[in-house]
Amino acid sequence: MVAMSRLKKITLVLLVLLLLSLALGYFLAYKPVPPTVTYGMSFSTPYARELGLNWREAYDAQLDDLKIRHLRLAAHWPMVEPEDEDYNFEELDYQIRRAEEVGAEVVLAVGRRLPRWPECHIPLWVRGQTSELQREQLLAYIEVVVNRYKNSPAVKTWQVENEPYLRVFAFEHCGELDEALLDAEIALVRELDPSRPILVTDSGNLGTWKGAYQRGDLFGTSVYVYFWNPELGQFRTILPPFAYRVKEKLISLVYGKKPTVLIELSAEPWLIAPVIETSIDLQFTRMDVHKFNDILAYARDTRYDKQYLWGGEWWYWLKLRGHPEMWERGRLLFERETPPET
Repeated sequence: MVAMSRLKKITLVLLVLLLLSLALGYFLAYKPVPPTVTYGMSFSTPYARELGLNWREAYDAQLDDLKIRHLRLAAHWPMVEPEDEDYNFEELDYQIRRAEEVGAEVVLAVGRRLPRWPECHIPLWVRGQTSELQREQLLAYIEVVVNRYKNSPAVKTWQVENEPYLRVFAFEHCGELDEALLDAEIALVRELDPSRPILVTDSGNLGTWKGAYQRGDLFGTSVYVYFWNPELGQFRTILPPFAYRVKEKLISLVYGKKPTVLIELSAEPWLIAPVIETSIDLQFTRMDVHKFNDILAYARDTRYDKQYLWGGEWWYWLKLRGHPEMWERGRLLFERETPPET
């Protein structure tokens, strides 16, 4: 009888612990299902050029054909300041003006670490300078860009750097993170334009989110579902979508709740060689419409109500080569986002 009573107590304790664990898991993973998901797109002028595209044509096609109305653009430092104090705003002026014309909303990214390989984009004339001088030059470039576009009605958010805490990726190009410099960049943008929120981002698969989440008015994460490397080949993420919800809940409990977005949802092939040097057949083994649909379903289950896709330049490149499948799938996605013209 004593043994039976002890067994019942142990069973009851284990049952209570199980129920508490389930309740805790439900609490951490709970995030309301958004009634709608707003989709946006990143656009990179340097990447469009790398693909041999006319960047204006590619950009206009996203606005006029796909009807994209939420954009993430990047003021790549070598593009806007190719020589010391010699600024080139041809690309960004055009892109911001066109966004204004169609009523699109823009996240404009500034800093040395911005989207697209090699992650950290530094003009040739800056390299070799002392770290202090590079810091001064970086802040000067940011000041010029922010002052130029802070009166644009299209620019809704400033992104400062891109995944600055992702130390394990592209370290050979970026080196150690200078956290004091990151704080100085954020403070400068906030001082120059206190009217707009600042977005700071971190990797969804590899980042802890701690440093980035603390610093921004908004937080953005990336979501990659399909990967490839020479040792493992192609593989799908082992993270379930609810892991993003749990991560967000935990970080918000520590640092307070703030708006979050899925700022980089990859819908292009993971390649080692450049796209233009890789056969289309091989590209389609890494990314195609079926994988794209799987990625969209995965991302919907993370329950972010705003999601920015990544890969539109590639879709357009394929379309010009007689493979419009990705482009047309994107069209169906963005058709829901655009109000009918009156």
